[in-house]
Amino acid sequence: MVVYHLLSITLALVIDRLIGDPPSWPHPVRWIGSLISWLDRRLNKGNGRVTKGILMLVVIGILTFSITLLIVYGAYQIHVFAGIAAESLIIATAIAGNDLKKAAHRVYQPLKKGDVREARQQVSMIVGRDTDGLNEGEITRATVETVAENISDGITAPLFWALIGGAPLAMMYRAVNTCDSMVGYKNERYGQFGRGSARFDDLLNWLPSRITGFCMIAASSSALVTKKQAAHDLKREARKHPSPNSGWGEAAVALLLNIQLGGTNYYQGIKSERAVMGRADKNLQKEHILDAISIMNRSVALFFILLWLGGGSYAVAFTWF
Repeated sequence: MVVYHLLSITLALVIDRLIGDPPSWPHPVRWIGSLISWLDRRLNKGNGRVTKGILMLVVIGILTFSITLLIVYGAYQIHVFAGIAAESLIIATAIAGNDLKKAAHRVYQPLKKGDVREARQQVSMIVGRDTDGLNEGEITRATVETVAENISDGITAPLFWALIGGAPLAMMYRAVNTCDSMVGYKNERYGQFGRGSARFDDLLNWLPSRITGFCMIAASSSALVTKKQAAHDLKREARKHPSPNSGWGEAAVALLLNIQLGGTNYYQGIKSERAVMGRADKNLQKEHILDAISIMNRSVALFFILLWLGGGSYAVAFTWF
């Protein structure tokens, strides 16, 4: 089965690269999001919100895993190629490399033309912070941080779980990640209800985010810092991020590009200070968005090779013994 998972992952990456997620096509994540919203309205009130939030997470996770398992199992019963095709299509919906690249380019293009207003509008589509007053450097920082953080969340982590459990586990990961993105906030409304989603998402991302961070360092070259130095500094810089996992991607990009990420953001007019990562040896320029996309492509390619090496070795060892 591991070989089938690897073949499915390979085809899923090809599908994502060529097609991505066309807005007009049905998408499981949108269905999951609708169910989360429905449960949020009905459960997120009164007492026991932590327990209710965990209940929502369990329901979403079990439903997503079970439905995907039934689809994949049915396809494999028809023919092995039908099973691989079904897994490939489902895993492709669990990753977002193409969409992430396009979203970053939609910010870069108006910046290239000097249209800061349009760039603000485009970056507001991919970040939660206030964007109305951002200058070119701040727009660039928001975009680079989004790309860096989502290399793991949106690409390598679902691929990691797809290797272990195929499309069902990849989709369960995506469901948990969607729960976290919708209710995992530390505010009055979701501080209790979203706690379980945030904690479980952190757990599922713990190992993939760290592997991804080192893949980013190993797969990319920099004239400003050696791989050895960047790898040495990665853990220290990643710890500055308030998230136990997101900092690994952001720190890697900051070190490789010799820029500074983090700092002051505003959310609905409220100021938020975050520790900075990296060094401000170079001012943020719009070209750094393209550099972040390049790092993403290289690190995903290396992560993919590691999946084949690890999964292939396991398959050979299992067959041998």
